[in-house]
Amino acid sequence: MMSFGTLISFAFVSLGMVCSPGPNMIYLISRSITQGRMAGLISLLGVMLGFLVYIIATMLGLTILFTAVPFIFETVKIAGAAYLLWLAWNAVKPGATTILSTRNLPIDPPKKLFLMGFMTNLLNPKIAILYVSLLPQFENPERGSLFFQSASLGLVQITVSFTVNLLIILTASRVATWFGTRPTWLSVQRWLMGSVLTGLAVRLVFERRQ
Repeated sequence: MMSFGTLISFAFVSLGMVCSPGPNMIYLISRSITQGRMAGLISLLGVMLGFLVYIIATMLGLTILFTAVPFIFETVKIAGAAYLLWLAWNAVKPGATTILSTRNLPIDPPKKLFLMGFMTNLLNPKIAILYVSLLPQFENPERGSLFFQSASLGLVQITVSFTVNLLIILTASRVATWFGTRPTWLSVQRWLMGSVLTGLAVRLVFERRQ
């Protein structure tokens, strides 16, 4: 049985991860603004399924696979860093629009929203690193089955992520309205987003297997 302190510590790590801008946040904000809260919520459910896949994979030995075959881990890192840099460039390139600006996008059906949320999270390098590198550091073989410890930590992470992202969905429109009347702040937001994503990409490149 894991200690309460361990679960709380992991909850804070999960909170820091979910609060840093990344593909999930960008997608949920964009979809909530352009198609409404219900679309954002459906997309969030897809994101949660992505987390569940990672939890199951970790419980079945994903960490062991990455450790045994370093090439796979390095490939995930490089691909993830390249994706984050691509997002950063799209945030600051000439003529780029911010995720907080309203746009006329096609109305996607619930099934597509769910699938896009799922794939956005499944291909999110930040989540891969969380489960492969960080989660095992909170597990202790002396406290029982690692299988159930992984499940417990995964449940904590999903709870934290769902709560934070739900708040983002519920407030996205109000935040967008506020920024919409302040073009200077929109520009600042774009460059801040680009800088954060670039920083995440650099950190990801130097991430090492634990």
